[in-house]
Amino acid sequence: MKSLKNHLILFDAECPMCKLYTKGFTKVGMLDPTGAQPYQNMPQNVCPYVDQQRAVNEIALVDTETGQVTYGINSLFKVLANSIPLLGPLFSLKPFIWIMSKVYAFVSYNRKVIIPAEITEDSFAIQPTFKLRYRIAYLIFTWFMASFILTHYVGLLKELMPVGSTYREYFICGGQIGFQAIVVSIMAWDKKWEYLGNMMTISFAGSLLLLPALLMAKFLVLPALFYAAYFMGVAGIMFLEHFRRMGILKLGYIPTLTWVLYRIVVLLLILFI
Repeated sequence: MKSLKNHLILFDAECPMCKLYTKGFTKVGMLDPTGAQPYQNMPQNVCPYVDQQRAVNEIALVDTETGQVTYGINSLFKVLANSIPLLGPLFSLKPFIWIMSKVYAFVSYNRKVIIPAEITEDSFAIQPTFKLRYRIAYLIFTWFMASFILTHYVGLLKELMPVGSTYREYFICGGQIGFQAIVVSIMAWDKKWEYLGNMMTISFAGSLLLLPALLMAKFLVLPALFYAAYFMGVAGIMFLEHFRRMGILKLGYIPTLTWVLYRIVVLLLILFI
């Protein structure tokens, strides 16, 4: 595979996703073995060319010969097009560039709530810019996907509990966002958007864990108790992850307690009203 010579990509060492795909570029030969470095340890010779805040927000690719810097999706396109020339025409289409730049920004500006890292005294001084529109978009996306999957999963439990209306799970999930937003706003106003992003990552991940059971139901006839037990197992994993993330956010146990309490109250209402 053709390597992009004399280029250095600067990734976020505190972001597991960033490390994974940039190291992948060097491993498969798209970049030289030393062509990926964390911006936290940016080489002095490239510092004058790089907008550090922008490099934190959008991955930077530096031409070490000319000093030219590209950012974000254009950096990734440049690496890929060099190794796979057939993709070049696609990467030059303005509508495609616009769409993919929005997808890239959606992930990049939410990466700290997708896979959180604790902010310590040793953390890099410059952190990703918070952009409310991308956080709201993330909350809407994860709310819709989690609710959509849960709506279908509830059908597997119809022998044990009422299925309810088509939109019940959407209202329940949306209600939890509002309820937890109030709780965390009272506790730590400045962390409410960070918390909500983490909470909905957990909800989305939990719903994805339900997909194997949904797929299994297409081929096997299993009792509702099996699917209920599977759901409780997933809920247990979600609980542990929620508790772990509260430690990272330094919010204590109360958000986890209210998060569980909301679900218990809703379940009781479904069963007895």
